[in-house]
Amino acid sequence: MPNVRFINPPEMAKPTGYSHVAEVTGGRLVYIAGQVALDKDGKLVGAGDLKAQTVQVFENLKAALAAVGGDFTNVIKMSYYVLDATQRMVVRDVRSQYLDAVNPPASTFVQVSALVLDDFLIEIEAVAALP
Repeated sequence: MPNVRFINPPEMAKPTGYSHVAEVTGGRLVYIAGQVALDKDGKLVGAGDLKAQTVQVFENLKAALAAVGGDFTNVIKMSYYVLDATQRMVVRDVRSQYLDAVNPPASTFVQVSALVLDDFLIEIEAVAALP
């Protein structure tokens, strides 16, 4: 089993909803490519709706984690790419339904000028530690 330790050094500002450091010893790392709001048939979910797209992205991440025998408790790092960072609370509200609030993964949240297709509002990639 991997040993994962989430750390927020006292010399750093206290984070909101993420951890500054995720240390992994043992186990295996799984890298999940950036997920967008496409359903299993490749159709866009939630055109123009950040919340609906974020839910679909988390459902895609959930499926990817399940494919390797994991779940969101195994996630140690997430990177968020959004078109409008002022809408971060929408993403956080959805995120809170999937992630552990006590030991949230390390996280990066970046506003970008565009994603691969114009209709995408968000993309999220993840790293997980599994046995």
